[in-house]
Amino acid sequence: MFERYIGIDLGTVNVLVYMKGRGIVLHEPSVVAISRRDSKIVAIGAEAREMVGRNPESIEVARPLRDGVIADYEVTEKMLAYFIRKLLGRFRLVKPVLMVSVPRGVTSVEARAVHDAAIQAGAKEAYLIPEPLAAALGAGLPIETPTGNMVVDLGGGTTESAVISVGDIVTWSSVRVGGVRLDEAIMAYVRRKYNLIIGEQTAEVVKIEIGSALPLDEELEMEVKGRDQVTGLPKTITLTSGEVMEAIEEPLDVIVNSVRQTLEKTPPELAADIIDRGMVLTGGTALLRQIDKLLIEKTGVPAYVAENPIACVAIGAGRALENIELLQRSLPKV
Repeated sequence: MFERYIGIDLGTVNVLVYMKGRGIVLHEPSVVAISRRDSKIVAIGAEAREMVGRNPESIEVARPLRDGVIADYEVTEKMLAYFIRKLLGRFRLVKPVLMVSVPRGVTSVEARAVHDAAIQAGAKEAYLIPEPLAAALGAGLPIETPTGNMVVDLGGGTTESAVISVGDIVTWSSVRVGGVRLDEAIMAYVRRKYNLIIGEQTAEVVKIEIGSALPLDEELEMEVKGRDQVTGLPKTITLTSGEVMEAIEEPLDVIVNSVRQTLEKTPPELAADIIDRGMVLTGGTALLRQIDKLLIEKTGVPAYVAENPIACVAIGAGRALENIELLQRSLPKV
């Protein structure tokens, strides 16, 4: 009765934590600042993110997760331990049971690294759940029924699309392209077209403020500040939503092709269900303007954005713990 059940969306850009009975209790950037002198952690989460692009040489600011998987095991473990301690207090009598999301396309070595990091961070037990399955659960899809439920999870590091029926994934495809790749595409475009160097955070703000997957009825504009590549001096330009659309066209094509691959592999009976019910979009990149319309245009399948798409994976991971017996065969073995 005192057991703490916690669902964690361990993302490339953000970590979200769901607790039974309390909902989303933590939403922090998955960024860590480390002292180069003694390798000690200086800041984690929102505090560390403030330092991105503003840090002195003595401090390294890093994302311990890349493309949805652990790039730096030790730092990930410390980050997880910090978030668990922040939630439960330093002196907790009962160790939590964790359900951590991982991309469907992870290798067994990558899955083992996530599991071990969760145990080392203080979990009593740790289970892993494929992100598309968690996203579908969090979006409220009836995944246990023998009908086709399609989810496209547009994360920071990966985009995964899957068709789910009778509580398990039937077909899926995964590409290591997500919100971070869109930011990089904007940075490269601005550098190429305007000789202006901008940082990750600026690119992300541009994507959120004026980004769109298709042309808008009314074009949006934004002033963007950075460093001139030629003179080295600060410079300001005006960027339009049409230019951002052009900048992110290539990574969006990769995402669309991945969704098409999933649809091409789907059995006919489930494909008929998907045409009727549509596909649900989850993850932070699902908030990009017109991305649902782009997918409808390119696939001919109805698409809609889930309610609170950013939180779907964390909510689904928490709900999966409540139905662990039903989902046991669908969870990766570690």
